[in-house]
Amino acid sequence: QVQLVESGGGMVQAGGSLRLSCAASGRTFSSSLMGWFRQAPGKEREFVAAISRSGGSTYADYVKGRFTISRDNAKNTVYLQMSSLKPEDTAVYYCAAGWWIDTMKVDAWGQGTQVTVSS
Repeated sequence: QVQLVESGGGMVQAGGSLRLSCAASGRTFSSSLMGWFRQAPGKEREFVAAISRSGGSTYADYVKGRFTISRDNAKNTVYLQMSSLKPEDTAVYYCAAGWWIDTMKVDAWGQGTQVTVSS
């Protein structure tokens, strides 16, 4: 089983930037597909981005061009650089580990970190 711990959330004004980090332990991180999801109040959890063990990435349309996912296999850490933030990006962001079949399938979640974007 893998354990995931997010950090880096906070409050920022619209147009600002934040970087989220997710530290993984307990399983071979370098072989895992890693991703980020988010959940806004009253809404379902939704996919944000994923990155393969070789560094290939994919993004949801609503963050494409603004968010960048990356990973450091030596540090067992995945990052989400968020720029040009909008109030609608406000949500709890969750780190995830899993695999890809048409979409990301998750078998481990982090505890989540709050991101709040003010207008």
